[in-house]
Amino acid sequence: MKKYTYSAKESDNKKKWCVIDAEGQILGRMATVIAARIRGKHNPLYTPHVDTGDSVVVINADKILMTGNKWKQKEYHRHSGYVGGIKSITAEKLMEKRPAVKGMLPKNRLGRELNKKLFVYSGDQHPHGSQKPEVIEL
Repeated sequence: MKKYTYSAKESDNKKKWCVIDAEGQILGRMATVIAARIRGKHNPLYTPHVDTGDSVVVINADKILMTGNKWKQKEYHRHSGYVGGIKSITAEKLMEKRPAVKGMLPKNRLGRELNKKLFVYSGDQHPHGSQKPEVIEL
């Protein structure tokens, strides 16, 4: 008798929407929960190469916390490959440009598709009420 490993298909996933309130949450800990939810690791049908995750709406992103003085002191560096090509940006300015969850997703086609399922809003209002999102408590 042969045993087969089940591999989920795109049609097997019941796509859900969820809302996470970022007010008073620590950035890194919240980002790991969001990344796992987007990838579908909470789902028993999780398959690494298939999108089995949910769409996530993050509200109150402007009230997120970082411990200590990291907003002003923590710097992120990138280098162009040329002499003198190092660029630095503080965490405060980087957060204005893009959310932190993108770096926790796969760096391939699937990761680019999963990143489209994250919606971040600075206030407590969002336009996704018609999807009937469930509220996730962290």
